[in-house]
Amino acid sequence: MLFFSFFKTLTQQTVTVELKNDISIRGTLKSVDQYLNIKLDDIVVLDELKYPHISSVKNIFIRGSVVRYVHLPPDKVDRGLLEDACRREAMAQKGKAA
Repeated sequence: MLFFSFFKTLTQQTVTVELKNDISIRGTLKSVDQYLNIKLDDIVVLDELKYPHISSVKNIFIRGSVVRYVHLPPDKVDRGLLEDACRREAMAQKGKAA
């Protein structure tokens, strides 16, 4: 749930999503759900010559299981807050296991 909450704070930001089939798509993050399915608007395919059929699409829904990476704007990522949230979640998981 940590990453779902984190991605929800990045709506309306420009992100680049790299898929497992090596297609990279840049667009405005419109929504994300608990499965990390992503909806992007105003998309641009980074290698348009290789994938011309996608260039006519303006918005896209990407299933979370096909995402390899999500490249985020560095100025929008609060690393301290993210590290602290990861630590808290790890401690909570450790407490459940004991």
